[in-house]
Amino acid sequence: MKIKSAEFVVSNSDVAQCPKSMLPEYAFIGRSNVGKSSLINMLTSRKSLAKTSGRPGKTQLINHFLINKNWHLVDLPGYGYARVSKSAKKVFQKFITQYFAFREQLVTAFVLVDIRHKPQPIDLEFMQWLGENGIPFSIIFTKADKLKPKAIENHVEIYKNVLLETWEETPNCFITSSSKSIGKENLLEYINSLNENIQLTSP
Repeated sequence: MKIKSAEFVVSNSDVAQCPKSMLPEYAFIGRSNVGKSSLINMLTSRKSLAKTSGRPGKTQLINHFLINKNWHLVDLPGYGYARVSKSAKKVFQKFITQYFAFREQLVTAFVLVDIRHKPQPIDLEFMQWLGENGIPFSIIFTKADKLKPKAIENHVEIYKNVLLETWEETPNCFITSSSKSIGKENLLEYINSLNENIQLTSP
């Protein structure tokens, strides 16, 4: 799939104000400073569609982008370690959980994880929450350009082994690097295949 058009639609903290269309949507979420905005810009081939910042916690709203006029990419606030107040974090957590609870248009979530680090409890707990609530998700490992191929393989294997301690099987995984455009085609083809499947099964 090639992304021919990508346009900002709306930002808000109220799930009820999200777009009313029933277009399929894909939510991107991860720990603060994991490289989410850079990944979105890389996928869409836009330099500043999503705002990037060296300061963790920049994304503080639900951001909808219309892609190719037929699906929504959703940029959700990062969780953990953001330099925001505790009260603001509670608000984030509330509308993130409401988004996942009430957004029928959601096809799947993508949980971003920095491949350089060992499995973090905050990521594992969030994935556990998604699983317990029946929300499908894939893992996107970011910043793969920072490691050698063998190290990437080892880190992914470690992650899968940790997950298999509590999961029957591991979710889909994608290896990406925003600076090197690694993983772009695989990720977009996966989304495209899900979109095509939705069209085939829709009444």
